[in-house]
Amino acid sequence: MLRPHSHESADRTDRALESSARGMRALWISFAVLGATALAQAAVVVASGSVALLGDTVHNAADALTAVPLGIAFLLGRRAATRRFTYGYGRAEDLAGLAIVLTIAGSAAFAAWTAADRLLDPRPVHHVPAVAAAAVVGFLGNEWVARYRIRVGRAIGSAALVADGLHARTDAFTSLAVLLSAAGSALGWRLADPLVGLAITAAILLVLRDAAREVFRRVMDAVDPALVDAAERALLAVPGVRGVGELRLRWIGHRLRAEVAVVVAGELSVREAHQVAVDAEHALLHAVPKLTAALIHPDPAPLPGAPDPHARLAHHATA
Repeated sequence: MLRPHSHESADRTDRALESSARGMRALWISFAVLGATALAQAAVVVASGSVALLGDTVHNAADALTAVPLGIAFLLGRRAATRRFTYGYGRAEDLAGLAIVLTIAGSAAFAAWTAADRLLDPRPVHHVPAVAAAAVVGFLGNEWVARYRIRVGRAIGSAALVADGLHARTDAFTSLAVLLSAAGSALGWRLADPLVGLAITAAILLVLRDAAREVFRRVMDAVDPALVDAAERALLAVPGVRGVGELRLRWIGHRLRAEVAVVVAGELSVREAHQVAVDAEHALLHAVPKLTAALIHPDPAPLPGAPDPHARLAHHATA
């Protein structure tokens, strides 16, 4: 309120570092919570022999370990752009997202294998009350981590962190499923434990589908169409902008970049057209969340009978 706001490159870098710092903090806090949850459950697994709880424990441990590739990605994202990596290292988050998807797939395979093995060779579950308590602990730990990761991931625009949060949310409900295993075991039904283990595997596969879809969209440079609509409205409201041509948005890590062609009056001087472009970029920075940079190309408005200003590029156009 006391000084004008700024969009200087240094300020944008500070915001990027701040968002990465928030992501790192969310990762390590959730890593500690999930690690403690998995250790508590592992102790009960050893004593009880429950494969349903084993599947849940392995999944929680895998979820905690996904903090490692994400942490590396956030650290890389802080590095400045170079002449080789001219856009910086933000896309490392997409690679981390792929690592998370593979981790989820691995935990699903392990849970399915242990449940199928126990289904073929049923064995009793010991210390059933402890199994039930461990299930409740797993639910509380995972649900807290899920809420925290999703909130921070959406705040900083990290698809990988949101995918990790969704992973933890399903872990919370699979932990509750272990209660069914405990109830069945208490009633003497040996198949309850492996059947719940298979149900947990199915739940993990649903998370795998959602996480893979989210990461795939980010790798393919997909954005929410609502962001494109908001960008167009903001550009058309800028004085001097007569129309919007090509408009592209892409995520680089948890930050957005834009490339836009705007139509301006053909009689404008270079300085005047540049000022319109600056005003257009300023409007975009306010209208599109997580946008840190926009390249604005001013095109002169076409005149009747005038040659196409882009004619020299026609033979380079892709089919």
